[in-house]
Amino acid sequence: MRGRQREAYSMYKRLSSRDYTNTIDMEAKELMDAIDVEENSALLQKSTVPEPSNPSWRLSFPHVVVATLSSFLFGYHLGVVNEPLESISKDLGFKGNTLAEGLVVSTCLGGAFVGSLFSGWVADGVGRRRAFQLCALPMIIGAVMSASTKTLAGMLLGRLFVGTGMGLGPPVASLYVTEVSPAFVRGTYGSLIQIATCLGLMGALFVGIPVKEIVGWWRVCFWVSTIPAAILALAMVFCAESPHWLHKQGRTYEAEAEFERLLGGSHVKTAMAELAKSDRGDDTDAVRLSELLYGRHFRVVFIGSTLFALQQLSGINAVFYFSSTVFKSAGVPSGLANAFIGIANLSGSIVAMVLMDKVGRKLLLLWSFFGMAISMSLQVAAASFYSSGSGSLYLSVGGMLMFVLTFALGAGPVPGLLLPEIFPSRIRAKAMAVCMSVHWARAPSSCAALEFY
Repeated sequence: MRGRQREAYSMYKRLSSRDYTNTIDMEAKELMDAIDVEENSALLQKSTVPEPSNPSWRLSFPHVVVATLSSFLFGYHLGVVNEPLESISKDLGFKGNTLAEGLVVSTCLGGAFVGSLFSGWVADGVGRRRAFQLCALPMIIGAVMSASTKTLAGMLLGRLFVGTGMGLGPPVASLYVTEVSPAFVRGTYGSLIQIATCLGLMGALFVGIPVKEIVGWWRVCFWVSTIPAAILALAMVFCAESPHWLHKQGRTYEAEAEFERLLGGSHVKTAMAELAKSDRGDDTDAVRLSELLYGRHFRVVFIGSTLFALQQLSGINAVFYFSSTVFKSAGVPSGLANAFIGIANLSGSIVAMVLMDKVGRKLLLLWSFFGMAISMSLQVAAASFYSSGSGSLYLSVGGMLMFVLTFALGAGPVPGLLLPEIFPSRIRAKAMAVCMSVHWARAPSSCAALEFY
């Protein structure tokens, strides 16, 4: 035994310190290599587990763009009689008749009230896609009637048809965009509705430029509107139906197929699970109007109606309808003034699109109404000191442009986007119809007030 110990000791003695160090280094290196292999294997296994990510926005974007054509038409018909109103009154024989000119404007708003009142029942009854097509149909018929009429009665009837489509379109567009958009870009897509409305207004002003030089050009302005309406009706054939509506109808497999078109195959199960969770606890019975007006959903519908009422009572539609007349009385060329209004509206909408999903809906809405109040204060100050000269004129025009800009920042796009998000799925379409009806019910009063001013 002692001999073996002496042999081991002699072997240890024969090893130099350098060789011993090398041996330790090799063992340490082998140990570290083994640890690296284990870590790399763990990382490889972790990388094979799919991490949750947002679906591609490119899949749903074309469907949203087609839906916003209804908002483009809405904006176009809001502004189509702005510049040509004088030529229309002259050709149809009611020039100087303030009441008849007001009816040309307000009849459209009356039709919009009827269309919006029934929009929820239409959207729930036939689906979102067919509701868009039904929205385009009266717009085409009404535009053709207005473009070809030779009497005031024909013009009013055509405007009534157009208004019906105008009232049906915005609630369905808000529903559709909310239900087909990925959550992380829903605010951005909602702002596209307002941008499309701005482009429609600017398009109407642009098309109406030759109206004073070319006799009967106002008829062309109405004919042009049939083109985007026809595109909307045809393109909706190729767009996805709302998976929310399909799921509510019990057509689960079709809802999954539409989610695959809109979000991609890897996100279908998650989307369906969220949809089932959101619908859990909802009654399957049909929604009664009494539930919305004084039932358990009254509070949320009241909040939505108040938002739309405040939006309309701000007087924004009166600005769009009669901006040419107002700026002309102030000595500003109407074409230049309308261009500035269009640019201000579009600029505010683009800023809202960028900020909507970053700062939230509530903050944009609060700052928008605050900015509108400041703008109105500037215009009141300018009107109070009108005799002071050009300074008050610039203050008045600047206040109006600031009003349009701040409106587009929040008061314009937020209500239509916020309400479909907070309404339960069961009442969403019909609650939007009631709220938008309040919006249109207030529109004629604001326009009439400025017309007889």
